[in-house]
Parts: sequence; structure tokens; C-alpha cells
Amino acid sequence: MRPSDQDTSIRQTAVEESSTDPVDGLILEERLGYALRRAQLKVFKHFDEVMRGHGIRPAQFSAMVIVEGYPGVTQSSLAQTLAIDPPRVVNVVNSLEEKGLAMRVRCKRDRRSHGIFLTKQGESLVNRLKELSAQSDRESTHRLSEIERRQLLTLLRKIYAPGESPDDRD
Repeated sequence: MRPSDQDTSIRQTAVEESSTDPVDGLILEERLGYALRRAQLKVFKHFDEVMRGHGIRPAQFSAMVIVEGYPGVTQSSLAQTLAIDPPRVVNVVNSLEEKGLAMRVRCKRDRRSHGIFLTKQGESLVNRLKELSAQSDRESTHRLSEIERRQLLTLLRKIYAPGESPDDRD
């Protein structure tokens, strides 16, 4: 049986007038995926604003941090580490090169591959952005104590860490 337009209108008005989250009392608030997505949206919005202020997208920042930590990393390794498709990593590296923040250097061992390195300008910028990233994290998680923040990170890492999944068990 389909609810009448009036019933739907009444419920919509109740949701709009409610000062609480419209999912209060619904099964969504018990779902990890929903909570993770809501938290990710909040944290990422703030982080994205900070990065855009420096002309950098979040994926570019992540790539710069990885290249800084692993100078000479190949595009395929970078794509795997970032968990993004190789064509997308090409676009990220191209944009960093265009901005003068990174460069590709042909590998001596495998002339078909190129290692990615930060330029001096890239090294300087990534150091500044890492500070801003840490500040953004603190600001967007200000409701958590430092202990809670560390616990949250530990638990999230357990979720995405490589290892045995339920599908692997017999």
C-alpha cells in the first residue's frame, strides 16, 4: 500500500522541523558504513578546503607524501599504494609535474619505468602541507580526546589492513 501524498508530506515536514539528525532511531545510525561515510565527509570537507587553498587536491597531497617517503617510486606502485586506478595516478603525477612539484626520471634498471621524485619546490610544499594536514585533523576531530583519536585510528587501520578476510576462511 502506497502512502498518500499527505502522509508523505507530513513525514517530510517532521524531518525538516526536527532539530536532530533525521536518521535518529533508524537502522542507519547502527551501520558502520554510514557512520564512516558521514565522518569521512566532515573530515574531508575541511581537509579539501585547506589543500585547495594551496592549489592542491587531496590525491595530489597523498601522492606527494608517498613520493617524499619513497623517492623514485613508480607510477604503478604509487597507484597500488593509493588504491586508485593507474590512469588516475597518471593524471595526478601529470598535474604535479605541471605545477613543478614532481618529476619523472627514467629508471636505470628498467628503461620502460619512470621513478617519481619531488622537486625542491615540491619538498618545501609537502612539508608545509603535512603541518596543515595535521592541524586539519585536529580541528575536524576536536570532539575526540587524544586517546580517543588514537583509538579510532588504530581501529580504522584494523579494518583496512591487509590480511585474512572472512571470505578466506573455511
